[in-house]
Formats: sequence, structure tokens, C-alpha cells
Amino acid sequence: MRIQIIGGSGTGKSTLAQYMSEKEKIKWIDTDQYLWKDDTFTENHPIEKRTEMYQADIESFSSYAVSGSIDSWYPQGFGNRNLLVFLSLDETIRLKRLRDREHQRENLTKPWRLDENGECTNDFLEWCKTYYTTKDKSSSGTFAQHAYLMKISKSPVLKLNSSQPVEKLYDKIIKEYKKYYPE
Repeated sequence: MRIQIIGGSGTGKSTLAQYMSEKEKIKWIDTDQYLWKDDTFTENHPIEKRTEMYQADIESFSSYAVSGSIDSWYPQGFGNRNLLVFLSLDETIRLKRLRDREHQRENLTKPWRLDENGECTNDFLEWCKTYYTTKDKSSSGTFAQHAYLMKISKSPVLKLNSSQPVEKLYDKIIKEYKKYYPE
């Protein structure tokens, strides 16, 4: 079983992939681990290091649940997946999730500012707001990129609204997977 889950930041990709890995007893690959040096999300690994980490995972694990994408720096990555899952979520809910997460992660010395609606924001949240408005399919982490990935996917694509409980999302993925790979 090789499942890749994509979608905007805050749609629940990591939560769902981790849940799937626990239920199916397969490797959870969080693509943020390739990109970022640590959980401060401030410094990137060089592309050579990311590629090395990716290749080690692919050589070590025949089954996995991936949260995220690496196509912007390794276009052929996860080309052997069995199913591509796209998660969507109402923008108001998604941005609230992200704002709450940023507050939990935030170093109190890092300044916040108010956006045009009087909501607390930072550079990451402002970038997240461009998920649907960015039109360049090569822009990492955008709907334009994800729509392109779904269009060219050699594996089946399943689109899910992630406002549902993780258990229901998991059940829908397993049901779809079994359509193509019956036991």
C-alpha cells in the first residue's frame, strides 16, 4: 500500500497519514521532514539532503502513507504510489486551524501583526491565504500545483472533504484502495 495525501496546509494531511500508518502498520512519511531542518520551520535542508532522505525511505519501505508533496524539488517522487488523495477544507476552517496551530508553535518573541480583517497573522499564514489564488502550477503547496498533480497522476485520485472525522476519511481511502487492489 502506497498512499500519498496532498492538499493545502491545515487540511489534515499529516494527521490522516499518521493515522493510516498506525492502522495499516506502514511507514508514515511526512514530507516536511525532508524540507525543514527542525520543527521551527525556519531553515531548509539542501535539495541534495532532501533527495538522499527520500531515496533512503523509498529503498527501505515498500508500503507507506505520505503527507505532502515533493514535486517542486523532486518531480518524479512517489511516482510508484497506488493512490493519490486530495484533501480540501472550507477556507475559513482551514485558516482558523492554521492560525491556532501557529499560535501553539509560535515563539512569543516573534512579532505578530493584524491582517486586513483584524486577525492575527504572520508571513506563513499570509502565504497560506494564496493557496487558491496562485495560478502557477510550479508554485509549491498551492491548489494550482495540486490540480496539476491530480491531472497527470498515473495512479487513481480520490478527492475528500477533510471536515469529516479521520476514521471516516481512512475508511473511504481503504474502500477506494480496495477497488483497485482487492485482497
